[in-house]
Amino acid sequence: MYPLRRNRRLRLNESVRSLVRETIVTPNDFLVPLFVVEGKGIKDEIPSMPGYYRYSLDLLPAEIKELWSLGLKSVLLFVKVPEHLKDNKGTEASNPSGLMQRAIQTIKQTVPEMLVMTDVALDPYSIYGHDGIVENGQILNDPTVEALCAMALSHAHAGADFIAPSDMMDGRIISLREALEDNSFENVGIMAYSAKYASAFYGPFRDALDSAPVDAQNIPKDKKTYQMDCHNRLEALRETRMDIEEGADIVMVKPGLPYLDIVREVKNMSEVPVAVYQVSGEYAMLKAAAANGWLDHDAVMLEQVVSIKRAGADLIASYFAKEVAKLI
Repeated sequence: MYPLRRNRRLRLNESVRSLVRETIVTPNDFLVPLFVVEGKGIKDEIPSMPGYYRYSLDLLPAEIKELWSLGLKSVLLFVKVPEHLKDNKGTEASNPSGLMQRAIQTIKQTVPEMLVMTDVALDPYSIYGHDGIVENGQILNDPTVEALCAMALSHAHAGADFIAPSDMMDGRIISLREALEDNSFENVGIMAYSAKYASAFYGPFRDALDSAPVDAQNIPKDKKTYQMDCHNRLEALRETRMDIEEGADIVMVKPGLPYLDIVREVKNMSEVPVAVYQVSGEYAMLKAAAANGWLDHDAVMLEQVVSIKRAGADLIASYFAKEVAKLI
């Protein structure tokens, strides 16, 4: 009771504020998304994601070494697939000599201790830009899951530590877990995109990989038949619970800031670590605001990642990871 209790005593200066701080962000909290392209000597800035790049394999080792030197120990890999290799079934996705598979090997040869997580979804390989096989205007669930299993096994053979299915097909976690177990990859983990919403915040990412749904007749114009409705809360808990029961080692909420209420609820019910993806739109908005002098970039960036961790995230996939690591 006031005046016996004066809460401001614990805010008096930075020393005491640091002493009683509840939420601490460290480099160990981050997964670093990496975009990989074919070619040589390519470090290509993504126009809608200022300061973020696509790397060719020959330049990837230098980036991996820098991340490791900053204490960043986990990467989440994505590939930009050449148009001539795309089809409706994502055939290239399970090519043992494909770009993703070579990228995994490159990273493991550079820093063997770096934890490599790989995106498992068909959209980068699809002529239609969808996460699944398209037929008669529908996204086919079960044939897509079969393709995802072949894709995941090729990543495991290449040396991936975790696969990260981002497709949102029904039943894919149990199918992937069984495929890995049956092929002696029992130590390869699964980070499930469990509560992945059909969000408008993904635009810059789709620019980065050229993976947006195509505008064509009899092709779904968006991903709302398989990604979650942003109006729903209980559905996220149901999806997450099912993924845990099916063998997910880590579950994810995506996007981050607009869904922190979901993060907290998932954390409260989850038996496994919870990841949050702070997506490309979240990154791009801050970069644009800071470029116009409207926000203090570093202060807002740190406040954002603290809020995500405070909400319950054990891991944060963020395009800010490298910048945060340098600051802290």
